[in-house]
Amino acid sequence: MLQFLAARQRDISLDRRRFLQCLAAAASSPALSATCRASDDVFGSLRADPQEIFDLPNGFHYKIVSTAGDPMPDGLRVPFAHDGMAAFDGVDGRVVLVCNHELGPGDFLKSAYVPSLESLPAAVTDKIFDAGFGETPSAGGTTTSVFNPETGETESQHLSLAGTEINCAGGATPWGSWLSCEECFESPGPGLHGGRLVRREKKHGYVFEVPALAEGLTEARPIRAMGRFEHEAAAVHEPTGIVYMTEDRHHSLFYRYIPNVPGKLHEGGKLQALAVLDQPSLMTHNWSDELTVRPNVSLSTQWLDLEDVDSDENDLRYRGRKLGAAMFARGEGLCDAGDRFVFTCTIGGPARLGQIFEYRPSPNEGQPSEQDSPGQLTLIAESSDDSILRNADNLTMAPWGDLIVCEDTSDHCGLVGIRPDGSQYQLADNPYSNSELAGVCFSPDGQTLFVNIQYPGMTLAITGPFPKQSVFPA
Repeated sequence: MLQFLAARQRDISLDRRRFLQCLAAAASSPALSATCRASDDVFGSLRADPQEIFDLPNGFHYKIVSTAGDPMPDGLRVPFAHDGMAAFDGVDGRVVLVCNHELGPGDFLKSAYVPSLESLPAAVTDKIFDAGFGETPSAGGTTTSVFNPETGETESQHLSLAGTEINCAGGATPWGSWLSCEECFESPGPGLHGGRLVRREKKHGYVFEVPALAEGLTEARPIRAMGRFEHEAAAVHEPTGIVYMTEDRHHSLFYRYIPNVPGKLHEGGKLQALAVLDQPSLMTHNWSDELTVRPNVSLSTQWLDLEDVDSDENDLRYRGRKLGAAMFARGEGLCDAGDRFVFTCTIGGPARLGQIFEYRPSPNEGQPSEQDSPGQLTLIAESSDDSILRNADNLTMAPWGDLIVCEDTSDHCGLVGIRPDGSQYQLADNPYSNSELAGVCFSPDGQTLFVNIQYPGMTLAITGPFPKQSVFPA
């Protein structure tokens, strides 16, 4: 698995680097925010879906992989609120999808446990991270689905992580697991969730690791050294095993976790926050009339050590800012872009319609010598009222070199593509509900695009005439 992913990364890294370079250049011009509507010349206009589920261009089709409430072979049912997701190589061409479910202890009727917790076998109840004293078990976690692209059928599904809370996004690892992130900070004892009185047994706000090929429910073990905060997404720097993470708060940090042993996150490590050299506590939001962060201007960075990362006080981001860490406007989606990483800030920019940043690691990332050649942070896109893209959330890099972004707006949401020249196009749309889209990812062979309609919860597998390579010349 690791060798396959490394080879695939090398195959498409040139297109990805070219994409980021071109997009950053486009961002330096007002054209990105004012005239970036593009383009029916990429896939063509969308056609209305007679099933009223998802609109796609001509020649594209979807299959339903997972639907909230459906029974699963493990005797449970598919939870609601499909969110972050990743695709892994399965056996004989199958694709294994590990999918988050953004639920909490007040969501029992949307959980996998219906009709009752008491009806579940001990093999399940013993692995529920927080059973809520048997009364209000946390309903979040992950499901794992095995999808056959050849037949378009889902061949199996099971609950793979249980009893966690508000599992929003996360990220795939190159060693074949999914990092499921809790977007919450909750303490044991009584509280409220969704207007309902609940009781929690344990602290929440952690990252959990789920092996992609596990055939049943896995043990839920929080990786405490990765910090306790409102985690959003994660991505791994393969050469070092460092994990980057975003945080979904209006004033959030961008983190990295340096494990003591690469690939073995439970064995401890060091949590740090990103800072911009010579600009301590920089606010990157660009909410004022005068931009704080200019597009296409690379900012040299440093990383600051964080202490007491498993605190009982929800103040890690404030302590990081006091040390000089940069602040971001709701860090959300994060993806590997070859030798760089791209992340979204959902409410950044003058119009508060979203930003996209690039972080380029140092050649000596994580080493004492990285200060001699620091990493670089660059604002590469910022949405305006004229942009197709609104409130960027989950995102992925397409095999042909475009960025594919999920929207999370108050209106209907779509999938928006961003080309290397900065132009945008509508790849898909959900005009049939006000649900956000999430979990966008490609199959390892690049032939199938998966995406979630979060509410009530559905995973789609999309196929069609995707480009085989970048449409832009070298």
